[in-house]
Amino acid sequence: MKIVSWNINGIRTFKGGIKKALESLDADIVCVQETKVTRDLLDEKTAIVEGYNSYFSFSRGRSGYSGVATYCKDSATPFAAEEGLTGLLTTNHEGTIGCYGDPREFSSEELQLLDNEGRAVLTQHRVMCEDTPETVTVINVYCPRADPEKPERKHFKLQFYKLLQCRAEAILEAGSRVIILGDVNTSHRPIDHCDPDDIDDFEDHPGRKWLNSLLVDDSEGKDYEKNHEESENTSSKPLSSGKFVDTFRHFHPTRSKAFTCWNTMTGARQTNYGTRIDYIFADHPLVKMGFVAADIMPEVEGSDHCPVWGKLCCPLLSSSKLPPLCTRNLPEFAGRQQKLSRFLVKMDQQQPAREACRDPLPGSQETGETRENLNPLGSAGTSSTGKKRKLAVESGVPKSKKIMTLKAVTPKPQGNLLAFFKPKSIPVSQCERGEERNEVTPSQPHTFKGGHSAVMGQDVPSLPGPPCTEDPQGVCMGDKVHVPGSNIQDASVNSQNQGKDAALASEATVDPPCPRKGASLGGFWKTVLRGPPLPPPCKAHGEPCVLRTVKKAGPNMGKQFFVCNRPQGHASNPEARCNFFSWVDKGK
Repeated sequence: MKIVSWNINGIRTFKGGIKKALESLDADIVCVQETKVTRDLLDEKTAIVEGYNSYFSFSRGRSGYSGVATYCKDSATPFAAEEGLTGLLTTNHEGTIGCYGDPREFSSEELQLLDNEGRAVLTQHRVMCEDTPETVTVINVYCPRADPEKPERKHFKLQFYKLLQCRAEAILEAGSRVIILGDVNTSHRPIDHCDPDDIDDFEDHPGRKWLNSLLVDDSEGKDYEKNHEESENTSSKPLSSGKFVDTFRHFHPTRSKAFTCWNTMTGARQTNYGTRIDYIFADHPLVKMGFVAADIMPEVEGSDHCPVWGKLCCPLLSSSKLPPLCTRNLPEFAGRQQKLSRFLVKMDQQQPAREACRDPLPGSQETGETRENLNPLGSAGTSSTGKKRKLAVESGVPKSKKIMTLKAVTPKPQGNLLAFFKPKSIPVSQCERGEERNEVTPSQPHTFKGGHSAVMGQDVPSLPGPPCTEDPQGVCMGDKVHVPGSNIQDASVNSQNQGKDAALASEATVDPPCPRKGASLGGFWKTVLRGPPLPPPCKAHGEPCVLRTVKKAGPNMGKQFFVCNRPQGHASNPEARCNFFSWVDKGK
């Protein structure tokens, strides 16, 4: 049995589809975090993958935020599956896991908020360990990130940690083996961080204190056995009260620079300047009798995280029935939601409500989504009062005549937008004729503005008049400026006014010839918009710096600065970015 966890930073970003990614990981159970998809955006190609059954948890507060999903091979179909840690999202208790612990230290509103962001999916499997059938519960979590600018998120993160530990230990006490895996968003030890010396009070971080209470510090299991022997002999509390083991550190207790997350905006992955915040935790008895290997996969790209995996010697026992939470049971993918006849035949307005009573939607769907599924045309075909909108025609007119009446009053489409900038025919101006004599050979056809072509040597009608002028778009328009949408005068009308135009042309002053298109404008814009300043070289490497803009809210927001162009890394790494910094002087 192989299990993989990966923060994919958006499930819709895979160019080859999620199926290709699942096959490349080659695991029985694949848990992904930060799917950034809500139920209304989940497509069938992502939800229904051949050879797999999937289980999703969606964010209900924000679109394109958070979300987790667990993909199980058909040979590893779980016996039960559940969304969330509190049990409040469960509407159909058939096929759920239960064991919620003691939630009295959380308020009802707090429990609702903790499960409102789609951060947990649980699946329960059966395996054979040492010829003994065991139940294994896999908890796929995406723990919150504590935003330094939002103190309430720090409290939210710690409460989520507490709820996760409460639920995991309750399931463990009920007799099931437990695996917690996913993005925990906290590095545990200094060895798991690229630069722990830059962090004040590293060990006193609340998230690390919680990890110390959750995990037992074992090196190949020796410390765990020693602690429990001392507790039995002295009847005192063990040195470490944790019940779970970090499987990676179990097999690699001293490996350094084993990071799973990097800042891709600064190129930190190139210098391996990151943290290890993705874990696979398992209860100690399961690690001792089942786990044979665990490691990270930094070579796999596609996200700012890399996958982590664990392998057990326990074969899986597949369930013959899919749990109700499986995406194959969702109405939109089970073929029970809408039919083509729904869009062609007038439906009874009360029928969707009756269908909803017979087949309720899963609890992971919000009220707005439920309303949208039950009446997908409601927002467009009904008014705010709930009554169907009527066409502005008389009711006495037959149905066929109503359509004809509507067609008659329908305004003519305006056509392509380019028609406003490319007139159908443009008189040949004097300046263009001068350029053509100098640049076009007699044997070459020349295409005039407007799409017409002519060969030099043939008669081309010309209109006398003052030198050409350019319209706001820089197109030479001859002696007349054509307003978009207006009809161009016929050549016969121009011939009638030829004498009058010639007299006016003889009295008018001679202007300089029309410059080529964009020649004068280019010089003008160069004086107004001088472009970005030239990057200075950094002092350490002598290479051109890169221009950055401050996007963080504050007094410097919008200001530009130069930094070294190399990727971020440790200060001792000569290949990493140096500390060069320079603000851009607006006066230059």
